[in-house]
Amino acid sequence: MMDYAIGPISGCHINPAVTIAMLANGKTPPKDAVIYIVVQCIGAVIASALLLLILTGNPAYNIAANGLGQSGYGSASLGGYSVVSCFIAELVLTFIFLMVIFSATSKAAPAGFAGIAIGLGLFIIHLFGIMVSGASANPARSLGPALLVGGTALGQLWLYIVAPVIGAIIAALVWKHLFRNGAALG
Repeated sequence: MMDYAIGPISGCHINPAVTIAMLANGKTPPKDAVIYIVVQCIGAVIASALLLLILTGNPAYNIAANGLGQSGYGSASLGGYSVVSCFIAELVLTFIFLMVIFSATSKAAPAGFAGIAIGLGLFIIHLFGIMVSGASANPARSLGPALLVGGTALGQLWLYIVAPVIGAIIAALVWKHLFRNGAALG
């Protein structure tokens, strides 16, 4: 939905990992990338604060007990997955997500359908990843809740910044060196 809502404004840059991949591929100028990332992080904190405001409308809600949907590994992972499992999951899920983005927005892709492919791709990686790592694949999405929840979420935030950025850069390099206009090089 956001691709269609704000795509014409910013290319729908709401994920620092995506912005970094686009920077690595020369699709986003460095000045714009810095501005996008700063605004993405501010937006994530504001969104998390709004979510907290909504949740506190329920007298049974407790941020320490219920959190804000923050990502985590070990005992903070919904499935109890290790730091290594979560790191690999975040890296691979972000890589897949970026490959979908590059493919859906390439010149070879049908015009006007990128948002559908990207949204479906994001949905599918979340189906797999939520139980493992929280399926962030977006450093800003992890930053907002971690700052407000604190504690373990803040201590584990590094993984949800580093792994998605590495996955995004690998996707950018794979796309740049193995694909041209959406077709594999022969």
